[in-house]
Amino acid sequence: MKNLINYYYNIELEEEPAKTKDFYSFVKENKKYYFVPFNRKYEDILDLNTIINTFKLKKIDLHQILMNRDGLFLTKFGENNYILMEVSDSELDEYNLKDIIKFCRINKLNSQTLSRYQNNWANLWSEKIDYMEYQIHELGKSKPIILDSFSYFVGMAENAISYVNIVSRNTPSDLSNEVNIVHRRIFVPNYKLNYFNPLSLLIDLEVRDVAEFLKSLFFYNSEMALDNLKYYLTTKVFSYYSLGMLYARLLFPTYYFDIYEKVILNEEDEEKLLTVINKTEEYKTFLTQAYYEITKYTKIPKIEWLFN
Repeated sequence: MKNLINYYYNIELEEEPAKTKDFYSFVKENKKYYFVPFNRKYEDILDLNTIINTFKLKKIDLHQILMNRDGLFLTKFGENNYILMEVSDSELDEYNLKDIIKFCRINKLNSQTLSRYQNNWANLWSEKIDYMEYQIHELGKSKPIILDSFSYFVGMAENAISYVNIVSRNTPSDLSNEVNIVHRRIFVPNYKLNYFNPLSLLIDLEVRDVAEFLKSLFFYNSEMALDNLKYYLTTKVFSYYSLGMLYARLLFPTYYFDIYEKVILNEEDEEKLLTVINKTEEYKTFLTQAYYEITKYTKIPKIEWLFN
């Protein structure tokens, strides 16, 4: 690996890079680098580089994707394409909800980029559930915790899908004040290593970032999650669509499915799922509280079984 890094990036290493799962890391002249797989379309990395350069003009220091000796962002290693990413300083700095709001709102999309966006959460979630149900049939027979809990969280997901469809039917098509550059997922603690990783960025609704942060925060500190939601609702005048989608995203149990996927891939012990399963009733209470807080600002559909 160190010979490959030297050949393609002219970075001489004394030792082999450290390997973690399917990526590599090393330090050179006090700079941290990650050599990571890139499994998306090549056009995506061109868009990401444009985003990085745009962010630089706004003094937002994303991790830098480096070109190789051939002037390309992707480097072939084995059967996969990789990128080399130079990490900005202080990768363990933490970012809170106020930082997330600021990040989203200074990254409004231009009309050309906005025209390519459509909210397809419902379709993506449906496809995800179908695939996981297939996995359960093929791989889940020896995993009793998954077998006992999976149907409940699929039910939650189906509620979220229905919610997206209901809100979408009642919403004008103009999303010009809704769409931003956001993250695939946000975790708590929200470290700079993930938060400023350009590979985690995508075009979506601001409330995606907020909802994912709140869900992760709930399992870190449930009281803080509700307080953060209350604060967020005061930060601007929200549309029915934004708050409806915020609630739909809170309904969808990414917190369960993210762990589930690692369990199926044998990257996590099945018992890790108990950290969220054991808080099922508490999370239902959080959803009812969140509903009441949101309806102080606009009326959104009610999930009746949550209140029985």
